[in-house]
Amino acid sequence: MIRVGIVGGTGYTGAELLRILVGHPQVSLTAITSRAEAGTAVADLFAHLRGQVDLLFTEPDLSVLSECDLIFFATPNGTAMKLVPELWGQGTRVIDLAADFRLKDGALWERWYGMPHASPDLLEEAVYGLPELNRDAIRTARLVANPGCYPTAVLLGFLPLLEAGLVDPGWLVADAKSGVSGAGRMAGVGMLMAEVGESFKAYAVGGHRHLPEISRNLAPFAKGELRLTFVPHLVPMIRGIEATLYARLGNSGADLQTLFEGRYAEEPFVDVLPAGSHPETRSVRGSNHCRIAVTEPLGHGTVVVQSVIDNLVKGAAGQAVQNMNLMFGFDESMALTGTALLP
Repeated sequence: MIRVGIVGGTGYTGAELLRILVGHPQVSLTAITSRAEAGTAVADLFAHLRGQVDLLFTEPDLSVLSECDLIFFATPNGTAMKLVPELWGQGTRVIDLAADFRLKDGALWERWYGMPHASPDLLEEAVYGLPELNRDAIRTARLVANPGCYPTAVLLGFLPLLEAGLVDPGWLVADAKSGVSGAGRMAGVGMLMAEVGESFKAYAVGGHRHLPEISRNLAPFAKGELRLTFVPHLVPMIRGIEATLYARLGNSGADLQTLFEGRYAEEPFVDVLPAGSHPETRSVRGSNHCRIAVTEPLGHGTVVVQSVIDNLVKGAAGQAVQNMNLMFGFDESMALTGTALLP
């Protein structure tokens, strides 16, 4: 049994972490913090956790947090990097669900996130927490940078192609769509139902901050300069990401289905669908799965990969718990085997 704390537990990611962790047989929830909600019972803010969580939100107290075996940071970008060094010094392991430790270059981080990095010396120490890519390193990590939701869907779709050297790394396109929960639990005109409902739009076309995260993790497998066009979209649904990925094949006769099935055969949370399938976001809603389909339309040398995840589970809290399981030697699937919700 390990003692676990959550810093910043009032958002959608924090709520999802709680939902998963209350069913984890090896976790004792010790602390959950929120400056705004300090003194409020968790169950009063999240009615779905009544009878499951009896903690109160508290002010962040590093003396209390450092007594935990693991701390999840479910905070806005720029928060964890200020608090992690002291926890690091106390030997507490950390999983950050924000972007603070996803990039290795402090200057690049500042460029995309608009603030200097407070702990640049820890950037090299952080392990990027995509189990399908870094499983062994995650097992021994003291600081894990949980991947972003878009990067999870995109990386899992492109990795087999680049690892096998089958596509031109200089021409990759990721056309991705997300539900509104990806923007976080906050008030804003742009997230009102009257603004989002019955509408569909692209955003950050000139450059999204997940672009360098995706590129950094694909580049080691690219046989040549990697050039990725990444265009995110907002769709009128609550949960889910669908990424349609395009690449130019160097070998048009490759058996793509066998390639993907072989790459993910031993992965508990990546499901390669039969040829001709079209994965739907509702097939992963509430689950930690990524479902993938791959095809070469008309045999014309372009490969299309379709990748779907729940942005709050495999794209955030579920993947964080998957990483925790690896870090502490638990079964990787522990507390994560629930099936998707339908309808």
